[in-house]
Amino acid sequence: MANKDRDSDLALVRRVKKGEYAAFDLLVLKYQSRAIAIATKYVKDLHLAEDIAQESFFKAYKSINTFREESAFYTWLYRITANTAINYLSSKKRKSELLESDLSNREGEAIDIFDIPGGESPEDILNANFLREEILINLGKLPEEIRTAVTLREFEGLSYEEIANIIDCPLGTVRSRIFRGRELLQETISQTMDIKKIGNN
Repeated sequence: MANKDRDSDLALVRRVKKGEYAAFDLLVLKYQSRAIAIATKYVKDLHLAEDIAQESFFKAYKSINTFREESAFYTWLYRITANTAINYLSSKKRKSELLESDLSNREGEAIDIFDIPGGESPEDILNANFLREEILINLGKLPEEIRTAVTLREFEGLSYEEIANIIDCPLGTVRSRIFRGRELLQETISQTMDIKKIGNN
């Protein structure tokens, strides 16, 4: 069933590449609710999530010729939507939303590398907000394949097996990418926090 679904999507993609816009409308209708759901993992506001999903479809349409058809269309769209949301949160123009975003999993609990220390003092709150900002900014700088794997794990809370199915690669590769991504983030964040401490002294 999954292969049949993937083949029907690729057939529509090929029609779009030939200039048939109506075929892309069918893809939008099929995946718009899923794209919005992806966006809501990053932003709380439904209308904002809808805007991010719409922008993601626009990007997908504009770059449809770069889609090499080696993976499922939904996998490709997922990456575009996740990256669009991350870029939104990382934007300097969106600092207020960025500071309000909660990096949590499906149960609402902090996750591993996103375990932000709590505190009630103004200084603690500022430090936590700064750390959240740095994590999102540096997440957006990771190589695409690593960023996608980390995003699926940390934001979606998916298992390694589920991620391997979505991005269509071996389980060992998924584990390696997530480990490397966490390692890179931890290194970068540690360096940034050290610099911040020196600057405050």
